[in-house]
Formats: sequence, structure tokens, C-alpha cells
Amino acid sequence: TILFLFGLRFFFYSDEHLPMHVHVKNGDGKAKIEIETAAVVENNGIKPADLKKAVDAVKQYKADMIREWKAYFGDED
Repeated sequence: TILFLFGLRFFFYSDEHLPMHVHVKNGDGKAKIEIETAAVVENNGIKPADLKKAVDAVKQYKADMIREWKAYFGDED
């Protein structure tokens, strides 16, 4: 887990792959968002308003998320 915001948990799994992305989960469902583009790759139940908050958070915390990814998985550019 790298961030809790608006009832949304942003996290990585330990066996992730490129492109850099973050998983988002709340009480309604889960989603996957690419970090560089803030594009929603998949959404399974997160309501549109909450998904917009998640995308906005990825945009706002992009640099932090990239730093966390590289610290955990290494710099695989």
C-alpha cells in the first residue's frame, strides 16, 4: 500500500510488470490505472465519481508513485 485517500487504497502487488501501474480498491470494487498516463486499464465496480478521484490522485501523486515503484521494483526504464 502506497496511499490511502478518499476511502481508496492505492497499492502494488509484489510481482508487478511494466508499464508502471497502481491498483486501487475501495468497498465497491477495484481498478488498475497506469501511472505515466493516468489511463484506467480496468475497472471492476468502482463508481465513476470515485474512479475520477483515483485518476486525479494518480495525476497529483505521479512522481511519488513512480519513486515508490522504482524503489520497490528497480529502475526498469
